[in-house]
Amino acid sequence: MDVTNLAAHYDLAPLDLDAVTARLDAGLSQAPGSGGPDRHTCWLTTVDADGAPHVTGIGALWAEGAVWFETGATTRKARNLARDARCALAVATHDFDLVMEGTAARVSDPEAVARRASEWAAGGWPCRVDETGTALTADFSAPSAGPPPWHVYRVEVRSMTAVATVEPGGATRWAL
Repeated sequence: MDVTNLAAHYDLAPLDLDAVTARLDAGLSQAPGSGGPDRHTCWLTTVDADGAPHVTGIGALWAEGAVWFETGATTRKARNLARDARCALAVATHDFDLVMEGTAARVSDPEAVARRASEWAAGGWPCRVDETGTALTADFSAPSAGPPPWHVYRVEVRSMTAVATVEPGGATRWAL
């Protein structure tokens, strides 16, 4: 792993990747007042067909060392990822702002889909695995998710950049 201290100019130590991943392991609730500036909205950036960035808010999970999200097959983000799997996610926590870059892949393993459904349900979104066993359904989702079924995606994170938002400060990039 390559570590770049982006705040060395200010004589600040690199941030601790274990502390960043521990915070991610603790979860990123989207309930108002639960963190970040007021809550933890994850922002997913994909690449449009013309090369332009497309940014949209998503409900994401950090599990098994990766970022997971769901969306319908006809959404812009799903179409973009089918063409070009590169993406970036950004989230604000109380202690740091974080950008993760990587590649997304649609997950069809029923056990993995069921684990994510269970985690989303425990977090307040009452989703469930659909009859195929490889996608999700629920009585509601974010309007940007499109209609069900919602497919689960796993983002293999290749790099992270964190900027501390509390003292003593700092900024670090990790190439994983």
